[in-house]
Parts: sequence; structure tokens; C-alpha cells
Amino acid sequence: MFLDLFFTFFIAFAILFLMRKVARKVGLVDKPSGRKMHTGNVPLVGGVAICITIVNYIYTHPNMINHANLYILCICGLTTVGALDDRFDLSVKIRMLVQAFISVAMIYFASAELHTLGNLLGFGAIELGMFGGIVTVFAVIGCINAFNMVDGIDGLLGGLSIVTFASIGVLLLLAGEQSLSYLCLLLVICMIPYILMNLGLVGHKRKVFMGDAGSMMIGFTVIWLLIGASQTPGNSMIRPVTALWLIAVPLMDMVAIMVRRVKQGKSPFKPDREHLHHICQRLGFTSRQTLVLISFIGGAFAVIGIFGEIYNIPEFVMFYSFIFLFALYLFLLVNYYKVTNIIRRKRNLPELPSKS
Repeated sequence: MFLDLFFTFFIAFAILFLMRKVARKVGLVDKPSGRKMHTGNVPLVGGVAICITIVNYIYTHPNMINHANLYILCICGLTTVGALDDRFDLSVKIRMLVQAFISVAMIYFASAELHTLGNLLGFGAIELGMFGGIVTVFAVIGCINAFNMVDGIDGLLGGLSIVTFASIGVLLLLAGEQSLSYLCLLLVICMIPYILMNLGLVGHKRKVFMGDAGSMMIGFTVIWLLIGASQTPGNSMIRPVTALWLIAVPLMDMVAIMVRRVKQGKSPFKPDREHLHHICQRLGFTSRQTLVLISFIGGAFAVIGIFGEIYNIPEFVMFYSFIFLFALYLFLLVNYYKVTNIIRRKRNLPELPSKS
């Protein structure tokens, strides 16, 4: 097992180095702009490298995951579209259409869809029936874009992905599902070389970004694993409500940001600098401190979800607790200028200028 993980780590590292050179030749790089504060053109190959590594492993170990060929086709399709988006800036409609198509393929060929939400409200299990497919498509698109939107500072997408995959892996292992649990561990191992290069820990000239190719592939893998673990009739490994806690930070940030944009009359997919990581930086935290803080918060949410699952805390208690924290987060986001200036005053930092 140790040698297997070591070789996976080495292969992931080697593919990253190789893909950096390929990316520069084909123009798959992120250039500095108004919202992007980095220096120089950075290759967008983190996701491509992770996808190649995972596909190679699953192809040589086809019994590791059910419907392995379908999963490989799905993540390769999403990674390809994401890479094209990174290179040519595709429209939101095209990306959404592809994500919806992938969702339908997952439902039709793998019978992987949401059948029940569990006893979220405390009045009995919520069965989706004929609406299961529609809800599944929205869930897949939502999860993909949640991980896409959270990719705003160095290391953050990688850190939160490690938190999520590690948490899913722990719960699957406790449920006796060793094969999928090991896949989660492999995903964590593949993420480490990316984080090292993304943070510039192996030299700033070797810096890489994940790109939409990676965030889409990661988001889809997360929802694939969560649906498989929570929706198996008579043999569910986790409860649906637990999934909310395992992806809490990306999910909360996406929904809160989209609500705020819609209230302002903007497109919910229009990029801005109002995400949680931007707010943390306005509070005076450095990028590294912001990375550690948000990863810690994500880890704390995941631990709550794991303990809730282990000790079988009622689903409605877990759900209402999640909604309370989300409401608190939404309130803080809506009033973040006031909250930020209060905290900056306490830290003896100059206040932010008033919003125009």
C-alpha cells in the first residue's frame, strides 16, 4: 500500500511537470488581469494532471469503482471542457449544458440519482420519486460550480478538496467500503503535488493553477461519491444530510454569493471579489493565513458531519443546525462591510472605504 501511494504521488508530480511545458506551448496559461493578482503566465494544468493520474490508476484497477468506464468518460469529458474553457473562455451556457449532459449520463447508465433526502425536517423521510432525476441534475451542477467558485487563492481548492475527500474516505472506511475509501486516499495523494507547486513550495517558476478543468472534475467526483454512498437502497453508507457538512464551505459560499448577486440584479455566475477568501483578506489576513483559516473551518464542519454520522444524531437536528450556520454566514456576507470594519478596528487596521 505504501509503495502504491508513493508511486501514485510520484506519477502525479511527474505529470504536473510534463503538463506545465505542454500548457505553455498551447497557451493554456492564466494571465494576470484586473481580478487576478498573480505574477506572470501560470500553467492551468493541476486538474489535467490529477485527471490523467486517476484515470490511469482506475484503468489499471477497474474493480475499484462501479461503472469505472462511465466515470472515466465523465471526468475526461469535464476536464476537456474545463481545459477548453481555461484556454478559450467558453460561455456559461455551454459549460452548464455539458454538466447537465454528464449528469443525465450518470443517471441513465449508472442509475446514480437522488431518491431520498432523508428525514431532514423531522416529519419522515423526504422521497423524491419522479423528481429525483431533476434534483440530481441540479445537485451535480451545483456541486461542480461550488468547487469551481471556491478556487480563488493559492491552495484553497486543494485544501478544501483534501478535507472533503478525506472525510468521505473516513466514512466509507467505517462503513466497510475499503475500495472507494482507498480511491479517496488516492485523490488526496494526487492533490498534494498540486498544492506544493500551487503554493510555490518547489519554486515560484514552477507554479501551477488548478483551472476549471480541475475544479469541474473534483466537484463531479465529490457528488459521484456522495450519491453512491447515500442513495444505495437498503445499504446507504452515509445519510444525505451528512453530505451537506462535508462540502459546507464551498456550498455555503456559492449559494450566498449567488443570492447576493441576484439581489443586486447581476448574473449569479458573474465573477467578483466578494467570496469568503476575499473577505478574510480584507480582515487583514494574508493569503496563507486565509488558506489555513478556511481549511480549518471546512475541516471543523466535516468533523461535525462525521460525528453526527457516527453517533447517529437525528437528521433533522443536523439539518437545522446546518441551516442556522448558513443563515448566520449569509447575514455576515450581506453585512460584511460593517462586520469587516468592526474587526479591522479591533485589530488596529484602517477601515475599508465606504461602498459607492
